[in-house]
Amino acid sequence: MLTVLESGVPIDISFTDLMKYHGTEFPGGVAHAYCAMRHAVAVLGDIERREVTVRTAFPGPGGRDAVEMALRAVTGERFVVEPALAATARGATLARYVWEFTYRGRGVVLQLRDAGFVTDEFIALGARRDRSAADNARLTVLKQEMTDRLLAGEVGQVYEEVPSPTR
Repeated sequence: MLTVLESGVPIDISFTDLMKYHGTEFPGGVAHAYCAMRHAVAVLGDIERREVTVRTAFPGPGGRDAVEMALRAVTGERFVVEPALAATARGATLARYVWEFTYRGRGVVLQLRDAGFVTDEFIALGARRDRSAADNARLTVLKQEMTDRLLAGEVGQVYEEVPSPTR
């Protein structure tokens, strides 16, 4: 469960809640954002959701929607997809799973642990524009498998804190 504050009142947000807002297309992106936000809250403490700024190298619509529902950061213009945050030295599979959360002058940068949450097959198939119906069916399976792996991890097991990159 992710808990944020709205004018001091706690709001509990589950992955299922985020999926209701997002829809069905990109559960993996929703799961990445959910795991990253839970980790950020564990580090930053209680947060007023409308005061959090988010920068990420992850451009997926599932992640964007999850951040919008939980933090209202997209409509509040506090959400930026920043390709320069990508940890390119980690390779194409892991590079874009970097999130930076800032709240009241404090911040945390998180990157996905290299523990098999995202597969090379998922990245390669997701990048292809000439997918067949069978490829799309396989991609749907890979998205769900990734989602399941992410959600099975506790806070700190999926994402890890890293030093802030130079802006």
